[in-house]
Amino acid sequence: MFTLVGVGLGDEKDITVKGLEAVKAADVVFLEAYTSYLINSSADKLTEYYGKPVTIADRDAVESGSVLDDAKDKSVVLLVVGDVFGATTHSDLIVRCHEASIKSVVIHNASIINAVGCCGLQLYRFGQVLSLCFWTETWRPDSYYDRLLTNRKTGVHTLLLLDIKVKEQSDENLARGRKIYEPPRYMSIAQAIDQLQQVEETRKGGAINDDTVYIGMARIGSATQQVVAGTRKELEAIDFGEPLHSLIVAGDIHECEAEHVRLFAINNDSIKTSR
Repeated sequence: MFTLVGVGLGDEKDITVKGLEAVKAADVVFLEAYTSYLINSSADKLTEYYGKPVTIADRDAVESGSVLDDAKDKSVVLLVVGDVFGATTHSDLIVRCHEASIKSVVIHNASIINAVGCCGLQLYRFGQVLSLCFWTETWRPDSYYDRLLTNRKTGVHTLLLLDIKVKEQSDENLARGRKIYEPPRYMSIAQAIDQLQQVEETRKGGAINDDTVYIGMARIGSATQQVVAGTRKELEAIDFGEPLHSLIVAGDIHECEAEHVRLFAINNDSIKTSR
């Protein structure tokens, strides 16, 4: 049997009762460690708290499906930061289980997708969720801009998920087959806003401007959670500290949302309502 268990956003204690029961009953427990990471925890802390050895599953282990190797004869749990379907890779594992006649179970938890409601914007007024990735000298994707523009034209909010690079190889090491990995990198709110500004200057579609309201969110779900709302210029001066970071480009802010959003505003006058 293969069980996907969401462990939430903060630390080892965010797991649900049902999820913890699945871990304790498992023969093998993995922690998926490339699509996200627990802000205030580690595999060692999970092992200590859950009373069960927890092994890191890197990108190769997850994408190759090797985490399923023992699932036909044993109970295997894959712990996933946030909710289990926050990454398409995990959906693929469920499909593989079906194809291999392996019983699969899913135990959900909170994710950034719903936790963003803490900033005061109402969840049902969000549009398409977008991802920003690190640019390189030869690769500067901006296809997300069209969807951002669509969201903005319809007045809905946009959650931007910011890139993380864990256990990545340089082009040279990859080409030479050398198992040498780059240091982990996590996109910051400042980097995300800068990238958006560069794309806007190139595309000139009017998706963002100097009055656009951004909400920077850092370490959501942890004791050091940070939420700040303001314009690009206002957020440039903010140190959001350690990862993980997320960014919201606000659409039309309803008056019912504005009162809550202003709790996090640098300047209340920047938070204008649509009506």
